[in-house]
Amino acid sequence: MLKEERLDYILKKLQTDHKVLQADLSSDLQVSEDTVRRDLESLAQNGQLIKVRGGAIPHSPNPYSFKERIQYHEDDKKRIARKALDYIHNGQTIILDGGTSTLTLARLFPPNLHITVITNSVPIVATLVEHPVIEVIFTGGLIGKDSQTAGGMDTIRMLEKLRADICFLGICSLHPDAGVTGLDLGEADVKSVMVQAANKTIALATSDKMGTAEPFKVCDITGLDTIITDNPDLPLLTPYINLGIQVI
Repeated sequence: MLKEERLDYILKKLQTDHKVLQADLSSDLQVSEDTVRRDLESLAQNGQLIKVRGGAIPHSPNPYSFKERIQYHEDDKKRIARKALDYIHNGQTIILDGGTSTLTLARLFPPNLHITVITNSVPIVATLVEHPVIEVIFTGGLIGKDSQTAGGMDTIRMLEKLRADICFLGICSLHPDAGVTGLDLGEADVKSVMVQAANKTIALATSDKMGTAEPFKVCDITGLDTIITDNPDLPLLTPYINLGIQVI
């Protein structure tokens, strides 16, 4: 089998199974594991998958820039946000990261909701300064124009001083083995501190994020208490449920 045919087979299997193993590919393709390893490395260098120990998993299909992401899966994000509202009550302090799903949630807050919101998101701050009673704590820091979030050590130091009841985490990629991961190291570091600063972490994740990974780790999958998604009946969610994570 030609290399191009092997690569095409690997990508199609990855799309179907959301994970490939070197040993299985070696048997399927009737080539050595060294050959498979080189094929996976080639695909990884081209940004077509993420290599993990013994195999590979897919990238998230989502666009990177905030302006592009805000219009991506809008209806699914609204369904997720409406479910997330059930977890928010007067008197709480919550963290909202800089994701588009958390912005969707902030836009649904009722006018009589008395909470404190900690966020590094410029759009969320702009939304909630118009709210009649919600108190807003902006983390500060260097603002990234693509992400429209504050980041860097100033942001991290601010978050380390705070404690929240719940962290609502917008998800770039979610995988039972790789955990919660992202495309940007600085953003992943900030999200990681947000998780540590909260008593409970709830992931807001459209179903296309499931079973994918990116280079930079936020936390292990067990760092999540709940996953709120648009389609909780997907078989792909079974590994998370088996780990004791609530999926709704």
